[in-house]
Amino acid sequence: MAIRVLLVDDQPLLRTGFRMILEAEQDIAVVGEAGDGLQALDQVRALQPDVVLMDIRMPRMDGVEATRQITGPERDGPAKVLVLTTFDLDEYVVEALRAGASGFLLKDAPANELVQAIRVVASGEAMLAPSITRRLLDKYATHLPSGEEPLPDTLHTLTDREVEVLKLVARGLSNAEIAADLFVSETTVKTHVGHVLTKLGLRDRVQAAVYAYESGLVRPGAQ
Repeated sequence: MAIRVLLVDDQPLLRTGFRMILEAEQDIAVVGEAGDGLQALDQVRALQPDVVLMDIRMPRMDGVEATRQITGPERDGPAKVLVLTTFDLDEYVVEALRAGASGFLLKDAPANELVQAIRVVASGEAMLAPSITRRLLDKYATHLPSGEEPLPDTLHTLTDREVEVLKLVARGLSNAEIAADLFVSETTVKTHVGHVLTKLGLRDRVQAAVYAYESGLVRPGAQ
């Protein structure tokens, strides 16, 4: 079955461009469009998309609040949110990830990256672009813990190896890269990541990365 996508952006020209790219793919169907967050909520309820391609800055209701309502505990359907950002202006991206977005993508990303991001998010995985993730978290370092605060008690539920894996996830490494770094198999890494998410009550790798920074386990700019 085709992946059902809802396009949310206040610029009609951008929505048209995204539609042309996505409708060229046999496994993706654009089921609707919205020009702001309020319209997006209505469209999600009416159309039940699998993925919402969500702009951040929009009139009436921005993408952060819309994401929070779409992915919150009283959500109406299974929609995942992929946030669109211009990066250099969007200080709300981390807030959107915290609100429940499954990842983010730059608006000027190549067409193949947009298509791949839609597929990744639809499959239930997080779209965590390593280089952009590092830059985003470094950019907002002043809003994150300095590393001097005590670590939260929830971290003590993790084993030493799970803490290692969480740190590497936060730095944007893929399962294959983590496996190479720790000299274990990818299957083992997937198991560790699953345990981390379960123990910390997190939905995906994106939330795990944000948690690691917010808790002070990983400090922006550190290697």
